[in-house]
Amino acid sequence: MKILLIEDDMDLGNGVRIALADQGLDVVWVRHLNDADTWLEGDRCDLVLLDLGLPDGDGLTLLTRLRRERSELPVLILSARDALPDRLRGLDSGADDYLVKPFELAELLSRVRALARRSYGFDGAVLELRGVVLHVSTRRVTVAGRPVELTASEFILLKTLMMRADRVVTRRHLEEQALPGAQANASNALDVHMANLRRKIGDGLVRTVRGVGYVIDQAGPPAGAAP
Repeated sequence: MKILLIEDDMDLGNGVRIALADQGLDVVWVRHLNDADTWLEGDRCDLVLLDLGLPDGDGLTLLTRLRRERSELPVLILSARDALPDRLRGLDSGADDYLVKPFELAELLSRVRALARRSYGFDGAVLELRGVVLHVSTRRVTVAGRPVELTASEFILLKTLMMRADRVVTRRHLEEQALPGAQANASNALDVHMANLRRKIGDGLVRTVRGVGYVIDQAGPPAGAAP
């Protein structure tokens, strides 16, 4: 899971980044709304941690736009604004949760896991789907109980697809998540990695949506679907 942390406080931001990374989560930390806009283009994150008082504007402005353009993206507000009207305004503007500063990192991690479960069926530690078990923190994968060795890129591809089961993930998004710049620029690099991944985990799990990307269907591919 890739988390976008939007927080201008250096100490808090670094502490949150380290705590999330220790749980096996990918974290992008930015301190300005303009930088957040860049990362939010092209569906490049799965969950947002949003401070409201930022140097170049109010986080509620970004939240309102996200709810208009990407209503499904989970957002957890982190704010020192602790008055009831402030909390209600944040939730009514579309936030999925609101955590008042200062907070314990353990509580933040618990809320992130809960939000990930509600949004993706993901508990922050283990993903299970159709006989495939993926342990995020240890990067261990088993298929029908059998250990499978994946490269770093293959692991990220599988994790991204499992987290978004039943939703088509575009080629561009997979390339940005899993492939270094030089590989991403190669026209068939994603296809090569995907072919290797399928060979290791079995051909029946990942389905190609021609011209768009790939998807893992939770209940198995629909009748007549291309492999």
